[in-house]
Amino acid sequence: MAEITVLGAGGWGIALALTAYRSGHKVNLWTKFEDEAVALRRDEEHKKLLPGVYIPKDINITTDLSVIKDNEMVIIAVPSFAVEQTAMDISGIISATTIITNVAKGFADDEGTRLSEIIKKYNSNNPVTVLSGPTHAEEVAHNKPCSIVSACEDMSVAERVQKLLMSDTFRIYVNTDVIGVELCGAFKNVMALAAGISDGMGFGDNTKAALMTRGMYEMSLIGEAFGAERTTYYGLAGMGDLIVTCGSMHSRNRRAGILIGEGMSAADAVKRIGTVEGYFATKSAYLISKKYGVDMPITEQCYKICYENLDPKDAIKKLMGRSGKAEQ
Repeated sequence: MAEITVLGAGGWGIALALTAYRSGHKVNLWTKFEDEAVALRRDEEHKKLLPGVYIPKDINITTDLSVIKDNEMVIIAVPSFAVEQTAMDISGIISATTIITNVAKGFADDEGTRLSEIIKKYNSNNPVTVLSGPTHAEEVAHNKPCSIVSACEDMSVAERVQKLLMSDTFRIYVNTDVIGVELCGAFKNVMALAAGISDGMGFGDNTKAALMTRGMYEMSLIGEAFGAERTTYYGLAGMGDLIVTCGSMHSRNRRAGILIGEGMSAADAVKRIGTVEGYFATKSAYLISKKYGVDMPITEQCYKICYENLDPKDAIKKLMGRSGKAEQ
């Protein structure tokens, strides 16, 4: 039995705390908000995000960050914009041998700094891994079978995470392509936003299939520019996560996109849904594509819809009106 702390008590954080608990570990679930901790202890569930999912009393729900000291693994499950602050906060407390596993999907800034790079900046002595794939919190919390990828440059560390968390319902594959796994997790949210906009506009399966396929091509191009392995994009972290995010109503990116497609402004859609990683990733992706000179037309139109108030109907016209070319 190991001691594992999950930082972040949102839906995904709770789902991972339950996953670790089911694997027989001592689990701490940390939140920076005292009122949230009180409510979770009192209700033994997250009434808004995971209603009906029981949180065992043996899971220690706390606001005391010192619980991470001497843990075998700490999982960062906060939104992408909070990862840097969290990485700073645990520095100096966390033991050098503790594995830090990040599950947030996005970028640290508009320059394309990956979240694992920011975590290492403040915790240079710790092994850092990334856990990513087609795993909605709602289904993981209910213990429905799924598969995910544990990525680390050091294969032995990725395998240690695999051994700690893998179960009959939570299957983990290992990978050393951290760059590819992280980029897939960030960019697929942009495509999920686009898929949601398509749904909101009343388009059908043909449109979504085209968006997803060409979106995957865009993702792989920018991945190559970063030095990622192309095969990663056709695995769980890439194609798997793209499929589940573009097709499920569990996806906040898709739900926000639907509202935008129905006529709501992007800013208002984000306010309505809550944390929409794809909204922020769209800006980063667009700026990164320009920096690296990579043609990403779907990303560009999403950016213009979200940040320049382009009418989605005009965006579709621009995409469909591009000059003919060979499929690559």
